[in-house]
Amino acid sequence: MTLPRILVLGTGGTIAGAGSGATGAAYRPGDLALGTLIAHLDALNLAAELVPQDIAQIGSQDIGWTQWRALHAACVAAIADPAVDGIIITHGTDTAEETGYLLDLTLPTAKPIVLVGAMRAADAVGADGMRNFANAVRVVSDRESCGRGVMLVMGDAVLAARDARKAATSAIDAFRTFPRGPLARVMPATLDWFGPPHRRNEGARYAFPQALPRVAILTAGAGMDAAPVEALLGIGCKGVVLAGMGQGNAPASVLAALSRAAARGVQVVRSARVDEGIVDRNVEVDDDALGLVAARALGPAKARILLMVLIANGMTDAAHIQAAFDGG
Repeated sequence: MTLPRILVLGTGGTIAGAGSGATGAAYRPGDLALGTLIAHLDALNLAAELVPQDIAQIGSQDIGWTQWRALHAACVAAIADPAVDGIIITHGTDTAEETGYLLDLTLPTAKPIVLVGAMRAADAVGADGMRNFANAVRVVSDRESCGRGVMLVMGDAVLAARDARKAATSAIDAFRTFPRGPLARVMPATLDWFGPPHRRNEGARYAFPQALPRVAILTAGAGMDAAPVEALLGIGCKGVVLAGMGQGNAPASVLAALSRAAARGVQVVRSARVDEGIVDRNVEVDDDALGLVAARALGPAKARILLMVLIANGMTDAAHIQAAFDGG
């Protein structure tokens, strides 16, 4: 029996973290080298050949354009390599939803790609990283994993990168998924898909950018004024994502300032600071009159990623941007 050959791209994070002791709360993300992590995994006798490739050794709060570009290039090469069956990316949980969604938007679905992380450092009592990784191997090795887009494996669940978000600071089951539920439940020996692949043989939805425009997230709060909007425009933002109250709302002065920005060619998307829900057009805010875009099911972090990709791909018309958000 030929074992599946899986490329493991390491970026660091808690899954490769080390603490001051098994019961301590503090730890250093990315402290363990990928080779050391793979050596620990070898002891699990996973039914796969793991091929490590270092991208970074950092906490995911520091991930950005340099690492994203390297990850994308490595994935493109692996997808083109007939000797590689799938890809696992070890990643910190703080920005896993952003990295996963960026790759989901800009890679084809020909081979399974899974992000995996941990909520507890590798040397902590009850560490979850090895189990999550074993589950990721189980997913990538399965023939039915292709055609589902980029996925995130955490807490015995398989989540679509499009829908996954971190919703708790430290719980083992820190990730939630909206508007769709998990794609599957997984354990090292079992995998149960909840539906057929929905993106089989799709190409990349958007070209990977040569550079990313500056797009900021502005969180609305009671009593705020328009000064933060002007500050963001002053540093050259090409887009602004409003993390608004309720269904993407903000004080009238803020909405007026965002409308003026939109009239000047800055792309403005309304999302919500609320953990879950749809931001629809023209409900409490007159998007048509103000020239704004409604984020629909995307929270602020993902809305920012999509808006950056759209602007980088030359999309500057609010109607076309709204159509992209409607389709996710």
